Amino acid sequence: MTDQRFQEAVELYGDMVFRLAYSYLKNRADAEDVMQESLLKLYVEPRDFESADHERRWLLRVAANECKKLLRSPWRRRTDSLDEAEEAAVFDRPAQSELFREVMALPPKYRAAVYLYYYEGYSVKETGELLGAKASTVQTWLMRARGQLKTKLKEAEA
Repeated sequence: MTDQRFQEAVELYGDMVFRLAYSYLKNRADAEDVMQESLLKLYVEPRDFESADHERRWLLRVAANECKKLLRSPWRRRTDSLDEAEEAAVFDRPAQSELFREVMALPPKYRAAVYLYYYEGYSVKETGELLGAKASTVQTWLMRARGQLKTKLKEAEA
């Protein structure tokens, strides 16, 4: 891959890869590390991609795998975050902020499925391919995530 083509890919996909990683990890620094690692793998990938969509899917798959690898890491399981407060995103309306907090409280597989399906616009089948799961599994994750969000948001309303 040429340096110019790599720079274009970073501009096109960098934010998307970061958001996916953040939805998995809930930590800005770890998400940045995953983004850099994924983009580095893209840079050294020897094959040419069939299309921009193929390149994008490959990169998202690599990022999802990097996130899973980091979550399985013994170091991550044995340490606690020094700052208990989550990094807060800024939203125009309080309802958006509440929804974001509740989505980030979901288990990683649910967060990633919600992000890819609702925010990136992938179909259930495509989301499954990116996350290494069957389409029926992704449908189940989305259904459970919606159920958990519905319950928590109703509790917050009351």
